[in-house]
Amino acid sequence: MTTTRTGRRPGPDLDTVAAALGQLRLAAPEGVAEAVLRTLGLADGYDRLPTSIGDVFVAWNGRGISFIDRAPTETAFEAEARAVLGRPLAPAPLPPALRRRLERRLAGDRRAAVPVDLRGRTPFERAVLTKALEIPPGEVRPYGWIAAEIGRPTAVRAVGSALARNPIPLVIPCHRVVRSDGVLGAYSMGGPATKRRLLAAEGADPDRLEALARAGIRFLGSRTTGVFCLPSCRNARRICAAPPGPPSLGRGGPGRRPPPLPGLSARGDRPDRSTL
Repeated sequence: MTTTRTGRRPGPDLDTVAAALGQLRLAAPEGVAEAVLRTLGLADGYDRLPTSIGDVFVAWNGRGISFIDRAPTETAFEAEARAVLGRPLAPAPLPPALRRRLERRLAGDRRAAVPVDLRGRTPFERAVLTKALEIPPGEVRPYGWIAAEIGRPTAVRAVGSALARNPIPLVIPCHRVVRSDGVLGAYSMGGPATKRRLLAAEGADPDRLEALARAGIRFLGSRTTGVFCLPSCRNARRICAAPPGPPSLGRGGPGRRPPPLPGLSARGDRPDRSTL
């Protein structure tokens, strides 16, 4: 082998090096590209999850749960999810930790923080959905309560529209929101019958709530303490039956508005910060 005048051996030809590097190709493991996109929130996976109302499909990505629906088939779910999310979608098992949190949350454990991805929602819609997260299991609130709580008391109809477009039902419990007249109302993921099943499974009494609504009773209260609240609130369960006589408060009617609701965001009803 020849050497240069300095005694150093000549370096390899750059073209030879480039050609050799070109041969060092290794195919990426199957699915790695999709996994990276999901982690970055640029694509979504979806899995099937059993619930109290039957199996549902759950879409997810690195930011959290992004879409839930009771589609009849995987093809139908994919079409619906792509239309709502506007991102690629493919089957992928829920990460075990996320699945456990989701199962605990759906079982009523509000301590289980489930991250959610609400990109694409307007600020108003996010405010509505965030407020709905505060409603405890087994309780209901009217659309007007949410409107008042987010500082938009006249936007009751808009609140209903935002909840009808809730992309993550069950996790964001729009089934716990009822009409302002106390009637349970519609439900986007299965209709009124499914709404009743969910509320009953959480410990609410849909028949009683609707009976009170038909009677025009919006609140329950105590004559001795002056405390009043919505019929499903935890405080209402401690109110003893009143003696016979005309109710002192709680009935709504034409030209008469119920009193304002003081402090219905009870202690412990705030959502985990990590859920949004």
